[in-house]
Amino acid sequence: MIQRYSLTKMSNIWQDEFKFKSMLDIEILTLEALAIKKSVPSAVAKRVRKKARFNINEIRKIEEKTQHDVVAFVANVAQYIGPDAKYLHLGLTSSDILDTTLGVQLSRASDILIEDLNNLLKILAKKAGIYKDMVCIGRTHGVHAEPTTFGLKLALWYDETKRNLTRLSQAKEAVSIGKISGAVGTFANIDPAVEAYVCKKLGLKPAPISTQVIQRDVYAQYMATLAVIGSSLEKFATEIRHLQRTEVLEAEEPFGKGQKGSSAMPHKKNPVICERICGLSRILRGNAVVAMENVALWHERDISHSSAERVIMPDSTMALDYMLNKFIEVINGLVVYPENMLANLVKTKGLIFSQRVLLELMNKGLPRMEAYDLVQRSAMKSWKYNLEFKEVLLEDTQVLRHLNKKELDNIFKLDYYLRNVNKIFTRVGL
Repeated sequence: MIQRYSLTKMSNIWQDEFKFKSMLDIEILTLEALAIKKSVPSAVAKRVRKKARFNINEIRKIEEKTQHDVVAFVANVAQYIGPDAKYLHLGLTSSDILDTTLGVQLSRASDILIEDLNNLLKILAKKAGIYKDMVCIGRTHGVHAEPTTFGLKLALWYDETKRNLTRLSQAKEAVSIGKISGAVGTFANIDPAVEAYVCKKLGLKPAPISTQVIQRDVYAQYMATLAVIGSSLEKFATEIRHLQRTEVLEAEEPFGKGQKGSSAMPHKKNPVICERICGLSRILRGNAVVAMENVALWHERDISHSSAERVIMPDSTMALDYMLNKFIEVINGLVVYPENMLANLVKTKGLIFSQRVLLELMNKGLPRMEAYDLVQRSAMKSWKYNLEFKEVLLEDTQVLRHLNKKELDNIFKLDYYLRNVNKIFTRVGL
């Protein structure tokens, strides 16, 4: 059964409620830090924590006039605090609040994506084990090459997903930072100890140095990481799309009861989820380019990055969350056709054993190119006349000078290609 995935958890992080709650936490924590330093009365911080709240609709009304979201936010919170509002936002600039809030949002978003990747790893590990010894044809350039196993395909995806998990963990570390350093990052009107206090309470690290903003290279790294993960998912999905082609049909994504593949053709079962994943991966890569273009800002800051980030960061984290969960759904319900794998394996009438013939002729003392030409001659005849490759070899007197029928029979065995599968699984950690 196909499960419908809800984006609520991820999308909540990018809603105004979460954003303004985080902004309020930062303002309150800043007052607490100032109270510890005795820059404001300790009673102020306690009263503000008790009274402070916000109303999103009221903020929006104020912003219509101020044309500044943080000013509107501070003004709205001040209405609930009363006289103590004079201490609110003391020594801060808007980006102290916004960039530190962004650090909280990206950290939380990363936790969800990390959980997704761990879930994908679990299902890939399970399926790889199930299909470890299921023989299928390996393809290079889309053409039959040599035998492999379906489990090895999945083990490959497992290993790549492990790397993506490492990448995302590193990217999370890079963006889980905040800054409370003032208008151009000099701490002119706020002590560095305040920044350290606020960030620690929020589970962030202070940016070692900043201007009015945290430097955008860290977000470019993060967005590039999301794009790499998306590209991996596209790679996996593209393989399934190929395997689902009518001429191949070795595996296909799940097709739900009552699902329709085409408005015109009732027989159709299309790889729509995998195609969707491939399409969304393009958005992730495009957004990564935008993030890189946000790195270069004028002097200590301009806001050319701001409008773009309000689109690309929610969109990319939500898109990847969706893609990962849909691909988990695909792998969990993947339909595999072993009989078609075997049928495709023999479709070239033994040509997939050509390298083994080549190597055995070389073992008999033939120079590589002489052996290659000998094998290729028989292979091309097999292709042209749709003949069994081994039978063509057995009719070639030059081949028979070096290899007898028993030796050729031994060459045309699948076990040879699978003898190191267990070792590969061990190396991958399966």
